[in-house]
Amino acid sequence: MRPLSRRAVLAGGAAMAALSGCTAGEPDPVVSKAPDPEHLLLRELIADKERTVGLYSALVAGGGEKLAPFLARHEEHLAALRERLPRESAPSPSSPAPSPTPSPPKVTLNRLRDLERKAAALRPRQLGKASPPLSQLIASIGACEALHALALPRSL
Repeated sequence: MRPLSRRAVLAGGAAMAALSGCTAGEPDPVVSKAPDPEHLLLRELIADKERTVGLYSALVAGGGEKLAPFLARHEEHLAALRERLPRESAPSPSSPAPSPTPSPPKVTLNRLRDLERKAAALRPRQLGKASPPLSQLIASIGACEALHALALPRSL
């Protein structure tokens, strides 16, 4: 075997330096893993509850004190769902504020009743994406929503 020439050694070293220089300043590529289905479900449930709390809050603030117990239950559901969201996925204080959404149509008792019925009907389909403890919470929330649909007063 012939010894390598000085020129070959220098060329090989330059090639190695060039190759290592291409990635030396760049971070390793981030391999994104698929989002956890339960995490996505929790975010969906939380967003849904936030909308529901907003609708109830609007009616309570407008003189619908009879709805305060319904609002309180939805706030409890929201708190229980938020507790299950992993800490690292909770929005950080420095997160930009969400863009303003158009004002919702007028909130009525019929609209709330319909919202409660639809939410309760959706819950059984969400159980398959959840762990047993979250499934139990979702089932309880669905039962409460079904009861709300029946128990909402006819008038304020």
